[in-house]
Amino acid sequence: MNRTLKQYARLFVPPIVLQLARRTPRAHGAVPATRSDAPPTRQDLDLYWDPEFGDVLEEWGRNTVWIEVALLFSTLKGRVLDIACGTGQTMAILGRNRHLEVHGFDISDRLIARALDKGILPSRVKVADATVKSYAENEFDHSCSIGSIEHFTEEGIHQFLMNAAYYTKEYSFHMLPANADAIDKGWETTTQSYFNNSVGWWTGIFTEHFSEVTILESTWAGLDQKGKWFICRK
Repeated sequence: MNRTLKQYARLFVPPIVLQLARRTPRAHGAVPATRSDAPPTRQDLDLYWDPEFGDVLEEWGRNTVWIEVALLFSTLKGRVLDIACGTGQTMAILGRNRHLEVHGFDISDRLIARALDKGILPSRVKVADATVKSYAENEFDHSCSIGSIEHFTEEGIHQFLMNAAYYTKEYSFHMLPANADAIDKGWETTTQSYFNNSVGWWTGIFTEHFSEVTILESTWAGLDQKGKWFICRK
């Protein structure tokens, strides 16, 4: 089911919405990508300690994804976990909602330091790996990830989503770039490696971990990719 965010809001389906890391998607396609037919065996992590990369994370979604984050969570209440939170930009946006208690984690201590510089409470953020369980079962009402899951290996993606489902009581929101031509191009490398695959490929993975998956169009777009929100019910 593909709808724009405005259509989704008007339809009230599901009602939860109105009650309601690494190289970013903008970097995809910035330089010619190289492809690998072999599945990746490791995730590229070095970039997450690059100071310039932190600067990119601060800006890439300012006029697109950050607006969508505010809309999707605007009337939610409870505890929210930002998985692979980077510099804490999404946490800062969600933190404006006084009905939310926002937590987050990232594998990079450098990026977490930038989140702390925003005034995010140290008790709400920590260094952790998204593929390793770091919180209790159903500890959060909702969870999210923004432009991060595509950078994991296929095994890592499943571990990531398994953990997200484990932590989350209700809905888990994931924004990622999907191939605009519905082609499964596989593992590509520009400055950073990522999966450039179709919505169908991604849907098959999400439905292994969640009972219901609704897909929304994002306003973000790359050279051969379009942003998609996968809104997953536990």
